[in-house]
Amino acid sequence: QVQLVESGGGSVQAGGSLRLSCVMPAYTASTKCMGWFRQAPGKEREGVASIYTGGGSTYYYYADSVKGRFTISQDNAKNMVYLQMSSLKPEDSAMYYCGVDSPILTCKKQVFRYSGQGTQVTVSS
Repeated sequence: QVQLVESGGGSVQAGGSLRLSCVMPAYTASTKCMGWFRQAPGKEREGVASIYTGGGSTYYYYADSVKGRFTISQDNAKNMVYLQMSSLKPEDSAMYYCGVDSPILTCKKQVFRYSGQGTQVTVSS
């Protein structure tokens, strides 16, 4: 069973920043996809950001709603993926989940085969 553990969520005022972290299992596949999605109560799941590595290249994908404000990064040595969130808005409030394992077409949309339990982010106005 693939286990992912998110951390770093919390409450912050609008305009503030948070950094989410996710511990992932060690990856040995020739291609890798990892990233984040979110879901707020009563709303549909929304992709946030993802990284796809394959063929010697690394690609970064962001939802339009977070471009320029959020940055995804990875630390392969530590099996970690991060989401640096800045200029947070109340509409960013949601449970944030990290995920792994997806072919590139679904990786672009932040759809993953495995995901964690989530970490709550609340942004107040």
